[in-house]
Order: sequence, then C-alpha cells, then structure tokens
Amino acid sequence: MSKMIAGQALVKVLEEWGVDHVYGIPGGSINHTVEGLYLEKDKIKYIQVRHEEVGAIAASADAKFTGKIGVAFGSAGPGATHLFNGLYDAKMDHVPVLALVGQVPQTTMNTNYFQEMDETPMFADVAVYNRTVTTAEQIPYVINQAIREAYRQKGVAVVTLPEDLTAAEIDYESPKTPKVVENDYSQTINPEDVTNTLNMLKEAKHPLVYAGRGLLGARETLTKFSEQFNLPIMNTVPATGVISTDHPNFIGTFGRLGSKSGFEALQHADLILFLGSEFPFAGFWPKNLKIIEVNNNPYDIGKTVDVDYAVISDAESYLKALIGTGETLPAGDWLKSNQTNKANWDRWIADRAKDDSDGLNPETITAKIAEMAGPNDTYGVDTGNVTEFGVRGLPMNKNQRFALSGLFATMGFGLPAGIAGALSVPDGQAWTLSGDGGFSMVAPDIITEARYGLPVVNVVLSNERLGFIYYEQVATKQHLYGVDLTGADWAKVAEGLGGIGFTITNIKEANDVFDQIKKLQAAGNKKPIVINAVIKQEDPIATAFMPLDEKLYGKDAVDEYSKKYDIDPKDQPSLGELLRAKGDNL
Repeated sequence: MSKMIAGQALVKVLEEWGVDHVYGIPGGSINHTVEGLYLEKDKIKYIQVRHEEVGAIAASADAKFTGKIGVAFGSAGPGATHLFNGLYDAKMDHVPVLALVGQVPQTTMNTNYFQEMDETPMFADVAVYNRTVTTAEQIPYVINQAIREAYRQKGVAVVTLPEDLTAAEIDYESPKTPKVVENDYSQTINPEDVTNTLNMLKEAKHPLVYAGRGLLGARETLTKFSEQFNLPIMNTVPATGVISTDHPNFIGTFGRLGSKSGFEALQHADLILFLGSEFPFAGFWPKNLKIIEVNNNPYDIGKTVDVDYAVISDAESYLKALIGTGETLPAGDWLKSNQTNKANWDRWIADRAKDDSDGLNPETITAKIAEMAGPNDTYGVDTGNVTEFGVRGLPMNKNQRFALSGLFATMGFGLPAGIAGALSVPDGQAWTLSGDGGFSMVAPDIITEARYGLPVVNVVLSNERLGFIYYEQVATKQHLYGVDLTGADWAKVAEGLGGIGFTITNIKEANDVFDQIKKLQAAGNKKPIVINAVIKQEDPIATAFMPLDEKLYGKDAVDEYSKKYDIDPKDQPSLGELLRAKGDNL
C-alpha cells in the first residue's frame, strides 16, 4: 500500500487497464487529475488537445480502431460541455469511452460558485455509467467500475471529480481482481435455428448477406461462410472492412453512401441474412424481402425493419455453426452476376480517378491513397460527401482499420480520428479524409499532431460547399441557403500550425505530391501533412436510387439519370439485364 494523491491513484487504475494515453485540457477543477498524469508520465502519455471535443472524438476513435477504451477529460463547466460531441459519437456507435469530468470543490458545490454546474444529470442520457465521487478513497474503485461498465455495456462511462477529492492523499493498493473485459465462453447455437436458416437459404433464389459491426474482427469467418455458401456480401458503412473490399463476393453497400452493385442487389434479392447490426436505414429496403436477423441483443431484432425469422446469437458463432454443417449452395448466376456488376462499378470508379478534364475528381485522391496505403494503416473519415468517397475508394483488404462517426454522424470526426490512429496504431500510417466544412471545425488541432510528432496525412477535399446538405436542399427543392463556404488555403494553414502543406488541383499535381509524401515518410518525417485537394463542385453519383434498368424504371428515367451522372448504361448494364441475359426470369 502506498500513499499518494487520489488523482495519481486514478491514473494508476488507468494504467492497470492498459490505457497508454489520455486526451484533455487542464483547468482549475481537473488540475489534480492532471497532476496525477504528470506523476505517471512515464507510463501514460498526456495528449494536450486544443479543444475538448477533439479529445473526446479521438477517444471514441481509439475505441473504434482498437476495441480498447478511450479516455478524455474536461474541467468543470465549459470543459465538461465540450466533451459531449465525442461522447455521443461513442454512445451511438457502442464503443467504450471513459470521460473524467472536473467539478468545483465539495465545499463550494451548491453555492453558485464559478463554473459550478450540476453535472451528473447533464451526462445522464449519454452515459451507461454516471457517478460523482463523494470521498477521495473511493476514486480508484469508482474509476475501476466505470471502466468495467463501459466495456460491459459498450458505451460511455462518466466520472465527475470534485477537485478537493482528487487533491487529497489516500492509501492506494492495486486490486487483485483480474481486469476482465469480455465473457470468455463459447456460445451454443440452437440447432433448430441452423436448420431453419439452411432451409430458407436453399429455398431462396437470390439470397445475400448484410453484415454489420457485430462481425468486425470476424473477417475470416464471414469470408469462409461466403465462399462455402456462394453468397454475395454487403455491409453497413460502419462495418467497412468486415470483409476484404477486394474480395469478389463483396458487392458494396446500400444507400446514399453506397454502390450501384449494392443498390441493384437489394432490388432483386428475395432473402437477406441480416447479421450483427441495428442499421437505421433497413426500413428503406424493398418490402418484398424475407429477412433473417441475427443479433446478440434481443432489443435490436426488428428494431429497424420487420423480420421473418429472428435468431438471438453472436453473429460469428452463428456463422461458424452454419459452416460446421458442411452444407453449401451452388455458385450460380445470382452470385456471378453480382460479381460482374461490382467489377463494372469498380471500373467506373477507376475511370473517374484517371479523368481530370474538367476538374479534379475525389476518386483521384482516394486512388492515390490506395496506391500508398500499407497493411496496418488507419483511416479517419469525416461526415459528409467525403464519407461516400472514403467508403467507395479506400482499400480495406489487409489489416487496415476504418473509423467514422456512424449513427451520430458528427462533422469534424476526421482529424481527431487521425490523432487516435497515429497513437493507437503506430505501426501504420494514419490518414484522415475530410471535407473543408468538417476540417475547418477542428483544424487548430493540427497543432496537436505537430506537438507530438504525429505524421498524419490529412486530406481536405475542398470545394467551398457543404456538399451533403447542398444535395438535400436541391433534392427537396429548397432555396440554396447557408451551404456555401468561404474558402481557405488549407496548405498554408497547415504550415502556420506546424505542419507541411500541399495543394492539388489536377492529376499531375496529385502524382507529384504523393511522390513527395512517400519520400518524406520514408525519411522519417514527424510533421503532420495537409493536402488541400481542390475538387470540382459537383454532387457524387446518387446511389440511394439508381434507375438504370429500363424494364423496371422505363427508358426516360434511365436516360435522365445516366446523363446527369455521366454513366453509360451500355458500359454499366444493370444487374437485372445481367441476370436476364443468363435466363433468369425476374
């Protein structure tokens, strides 16, 4: 047993749970926790961000990249309220985060003291565990329980810390209880569920798999299942990488962030095996589908779409049970046509990457990243049109890791996620992809990347427009208002904040800049890099509805759509045409 201030004991608990860095900004009410970080600085790195929001988002991204808890802190009042954006991101995407919140000394609570707020109810909605400590001695225990609950419930734990309590000296002894973060057991799958699933798959003419984040980390199992049963695989956007993006059975995703191959597969599918997801847009799937939903949370089953068969199970264990039957399905025209459709779509994306005849296409930038990407790289992708380009163009074919703000969809996610990627996965190159709208919200934290020698490559797709919202205003026939942005030279901004800046306006400049970046990184560069990629002002191709099949939508609709988005129906035949050519009577 050792004597120390409670703020140091708090940090020792973090050490015991394997936390190696913490984000935040000092303040009067949190300073003795910061003192604890100083006293343990050889074991935990304190990362001084320039805004608590950035720290909280980075903590959420840490958890998304690694599965380990992310930690951020803020002082009383504004330091606390600045944390909310990142904490809600973690809540909505079900990842473990610990927020340490400063509070005025107990003796001044309830006296209208400077920066005093009743913080416990403030965090009631966002947190799965929300406590204000009442004695110095209980601080290590409460922190320990908070971390356990964050892992157990896959969410945010908040501990509010009156400053006089973290300053008090206590006796501290490391607890003997092992730090267990997950159940170590094998799930038994109901044989009846396996039999019924197999029967439904065999009866279906056009079955496909829709995989969610519950299968992240189970790529080998999902791939084996897909190959054994010869099924096309789609995934939700937050589950990008759940199967290798270059696997021939992977056909993309659905919706505004999706692909032609994904949209059309859903229009012709008759059965979806819906695995490990609470996908909020499932309600937009065609209504004539049969759906088997598999989820280990009964509350999530049927939450977003009515289903025909429900299985309460861990998705990977369920797939292993199906694989274990030794059964298979033939590799018929359904799978082959989907594979052809996806290959055609990939070729269309690649052709856009090679064309800058009327301005720079974002696909050029994602293609250059793909050329340079290593096996352990991390991608922090912001919210907006940039998400579409990231999902469609970034490779997830090795051990790369992909993080975005999924259900919360906050702008400004990219840059903080780059900080997290560089710290949590140091053996890979950290990339961020942002629009100029999202980047401008958090740009000062390029200073953070510079301060800690994090050579993140931050790509800004600059078009002086809130493109995602611009599209919505056009689609709903509103006035275009508030979606134009005043531009900035982000390359110069980067230099002013301690980084290296480049501007790209065409393919030649893209080739030159990425060659320079390769040389810089190979030579051991430690400065953050910002690429100001000036792209043309146009909407990404609309994939939520893609009328390219004359039999389904009529010639006029096909002509209008193909002209608007410069897509040749002869070069990109619809999935319906591909199936009919093989004799499939749709």
